Amino acid sequence: MVFLFTGSTMALSALDFLLASKKSEITGLQQLLQMGKLVGAISQLVHVLQRERGTANIYLCSQGKMWGDRLYGRALKVQQAEQIVHQQLAELDPMNSGLSNASRLFSRIAAFLHSLSTLPLLRKQVQELTIGQPEAMLQYCEAIRTHLALIFEAADASCDPLISRSLLAMFSFMQGKELAGQERALGAAGFAACHFTDRTHQQLLDLIDGQERCFQTFFEFADARCVALWQRQLAHDSSEFERLRRIACTLVTPIGQPQELALRWFELATTRIDGMKQVEERLETILMACCRQRILDAETSRLRQEKEMVLIPPHDNHYPALIPPQLSRSILELVQQQSRQLQAQDAELANLRSTLAERKLVERAKGLLMQHHAMTEPQAHKALREMAMKQNKKLVEIAEAIISVAAVLGKTSL
Repeated sequence: MVFLFTGSTMALSALDFLLASKKSEITGLQQLLQMGKLVGAISQLVHVLQRERGTANIYLCSQGKMWGDRLYGRALKVQQAEQIVHQQLAELDPMNSGLSNASRLFSRIAAFLHSLSTLPLLRKQVQELTIGQPEAMLQYCEAIRTHLALIFEAADASCDPLISRSLLAMFSFMQGKELAGQERALGAAGFAACHFTDRTHQQLLDLIDGQERCFQTFFEFADARCVALWQRQLAHDSSEFERLRRIACTLVTPIGQPQELALRWFELATTRIDGMKQVEERLETILMACCRQRILDAETSRLRQEKEMVLIPPHDNHYPALIPPQLSRSILELVQQQSRQLQAQDAELANLRSTLAERKLVERAKGLLMQHHAMTEPQAHKALREMAMKQNKKLVEIAEAIISVAAVLGKTSL
């Protein structure tokens, strides 16, 4: 980095490069703040899309006799949430990103936007009863999975360990909430049809197991306040919900009126999911506060460095200034402080990167199983886990093997 002046060069000080480093850090943090706002908007979009999916399930399984009047309202809520997401996307600058792995992140955004474009046709098919409940649910689930993948990619793109942890906690919790949403939709469909197959029983059990798995990851990375809030929510879970859950997981033909059972199940499951949304909102609040605090800290450090630069004596274009010993020690302290900060961040990020890399491999392997073997997310995870147990290998090793085989066979990886 040199400045040219009529054939001469200006000697740059250590502070010049410290300042450039700090400005680069601030740019990256500002991009992360914008990503945090986008994550919050996607969280709300997923929430209302989950409700639309449950409503569509009941409508389709009742052959259009139930909740047809609610379809338009649910779709309108989703469209309103989409507008907010588009507003946040407009604030991102793809040409000047301070995020690492920006290329993959923007690719995920493109996939996310494409998934939104598939919803109008799906709604039309649901309204006209020209699509079956299993296929409709599959398409809704795929759209939501694409939304969640964007949040996971945001966590991977972060260069700040605290923000990465917040994003990973939020992704894990949202993933668990999505499986709870699938359980709500699948249970509502079964109660509306007054029939549960053995396959549906197993799907529900897999969804319950998957929720526990996601919430365990949430416990590992989440802020203590969010963990406490979720534990309070768990303590107030409805016994009636648990009773209906057992019925859905064990009985073929529930006893009672289909419409009443379906509506009651949906109401209780919605209350539970609304409680999860409160935890999501707390996670979002903490994420945004973390981003703003990190920007404030970086700005304070930058201002200190700029004050130090004012104290450097003037110098010509060929010779650096003679810096007084006291000021030199102050500059050295700044250099060492910033070096220690970056080393600490690198150490924590290395551990997070390892966790994220393993999670990404497992997610890609699950995506391949879902794409090419028509599996749900819990089924794909269960298949990976069973293969790992049979071969006495780690889950990530099985995931790597599946991805390698898919590459050799020319399959599309996610």
